[in-house]
Amino acid sequence: MPFRPEVLLAQQSGMMEWVDAVARTPLSSILIFGIVLTAIRIGLSAYMKSVPKHFRFGLYSAARVLNDLLDAVLYAAIIVFMVVRPFAIQTFLIPTGSMIKTLLVRDMIVANKAVYRYSDPKVGDIVVFRPPAWGIPPDMPKNSDYIKRCVGVPGDLVEIRDSQLYRNGQPAPEPFLNEKSYRYNFKLVNFNGEIFPLLEESGVVNGFSNIAKYQLGPDQWLDAWDRPAVKIPEGYYLMMGDNRNNSLDGRFWGLVPRRNIVGRCEFVWLPLNRIHKPK
Repeated sequence: MPFRPEVLLAQQSGMMEWVDAVARTPLSSILIFGIVLTAIRIGLSAYMKSVPKHFRFGLYSAARVLNDLLDAVLYAAIIVFMVVRPFAIQTFLIPTGSMIKTLLVRDMIVANKAVYRYSDPKVGDIVVFRPPAWGIPPDMPKNSDYIKRCVGVPGDLVEIRDSQLYRNGQPAPEPFLNEKSYRYNFKLVNFNGEIFPLLEESGVVNGFSNIAKYQLGPDQWLDAWDRPAVKIPEGYYLMMGDNRNNSLDGRFWGLVPRRNIVGRCEFVWLPLNRIHKPK
């Protein structure tokens, strides 16, 4: 039978959907699953104890095998969903093209959730995080995880002038960008006591219309844009996608609090022909 790569890709795609669904299983469902398994094991144990020793074969042997299997599944679920997923690693499926060409749509990554328990994100890290609530479009789940590149840490002064990113006054090389961005400017300003992200395109200052958090009138935008750029405050990070022309990121919805950081992307593990450590 000839090899058909499209069949393999379809199989991998189905597996990725299944793995992503399992990885996102709510803890409440895991607890219910554990309670059901425990109840079944208690019933099996009671049955096996009631069987006389000279009758312990056939159905008894099958019950013992099933009991041992359920025991292994239960302990595996506890380790994976109560220890590994919250504190060590978790898989995520890339749903959009905001990180092309570093990460492609439907890549499945492994995120290291332990690394930021003893260290902070660094410039250049590819980070999984929860964006501010106003940064999530209405048609997306409110508990959505985003993945972008960290371009600014506390104390950094980050600006974009004519599509070139400057960090602390110096041009920042970004070889990972998907393509040359359209011409625009960006900065963070202190407006009414809050750090606002501002974009200027073709001489017009505007914001992302769906983000009510940063909707300002024309005069307010002009007033805000005339203010000097400010540094990223302590406890916050600036994230942007590598595909700048097609990324809803910190340029629109602002900074990410440290508490919203989930983990660092370590490597792509699916599809099989994409296994690598992204940079």
